Amino acid sequence: MDLKEIQNLIKFVAKSGASEVKLEMDDVKITIRTGSEDSKETTILQQIPMNTQMQGHQVGQAPAPAAPISTPAAPTEASQAEEDNSKYITIKSPIIGTFYRKPSPDKPTFVEVGDTIKEGDVLCIIEAMKLFNEIESEVSGTIVKLLVDDSSPVEFDQPLFLVDPS
Repeated sequence: MDLKEIQNLIKFVAKSGASEVKLEMDDVKITIRTGSEDSKETTILQQIPMNTQMQGHQVGQAPAPAAPISTPAAPTEASQAEEDNSKYITIKSPIIGTFYRKPSPDKPTFVEVGDTIKEGDVLCIIEAMKLFNEIESEVSGTIVKLLVDDSSPVEFDQPLFLVDPS
């Protein structure tokens, strides 16, 4: 199972309303538990593949149990920040690729925090398969926050900017 399949499984489980799903395949075990509907938190536990456990295993000894890897629950500060951000419009990535704030390394950035933008303004470039795609604003307002670092990979629908429409 690759990362994309796991992400799709998590989204599916979150939308389905199931409280817990366990998936066991050849050498991987995944358990996805969702919190209550109010908290919208998802905890993911993934055990170390069994074939890596057995490498250190000696004859006559029981294999050591796999240590679960879990994502921490969102702290209350983050949920308060999300409530504050609810008045802002989130501009999300329309494609998967590499996020760039400038048209080229020697040019200035497209936008900075505090800049006023209007519909159709270029906000950034996302490179996908050696094609540079200009991402234009679909809203007018003021840039409140940059959510992605320059030259970092972005996923489809990943938040890039927060815009205050007022």
